Amino acid sequence: MKIFVTILIVLAVVIVILLVIGLFTKKEYTIEKEVTINKPKQGVFSYIKLLKNQNKYSKWATMDPNMKQSFIGTDGEVGFVSAWDSEDKNVGKGEQEIKKITEGERIDYEIRFIKPFEAKAISYITIEAVSEKQTKVKWGFIGNMNYPMNLMLLFMNMEKMVGNDLNIGLTNLKGVLEKQ
Repeated sequence: MKIFVTILIVLAVVIVILLVIGLFTKKEYTIEKEVTINKPKQGVFSYIKLLKNQNKYSKWATMDPNMKQSFIGTDGEVGFVSAWDSEDKNVGKGEQEIKKITEGERIDYEIRFIKPFEAKAISYITIEAVSEKQTKVKWGFIGNMNYPMNLMLLFMNMEKMVGNDLNIGLTNLKGVLEKQ
């Protein structure tokens, strides 16, 4: 009985320490990756402005070829929503909405995850001309984990997890655009 009580006390102390650490742990993470595409800026922007085109280059869009998709609004305009629903737990259910477009420069999205967990994230794509025939594309992702879930950021490498997916998407985008 004394060992059981000691184990419970140690466990309670560890939990309290973790909860205190969580108060001082960051809640937001930002990941940004980039690629240079051998195409003029306007052509690159015209392509990425259409959210449906992410189905051709985003790693996330290709994870479940059987997922159901639906669209609301006019693609390439603020307010357009692309929704997905998948039985694959790695894909889940959610939607992405174009929130702001700075013509020729940047597109901002809000991603709303519904299943397997509820969360919101911000994503953006920026482009800039490197030369007349080269364009730098940056794809960023800003996520937030509220307390006490932010403790997971101590044990998860979000840069590696999300960053690898962004790199795959950008490499795919480069391939698609440079073949055109």
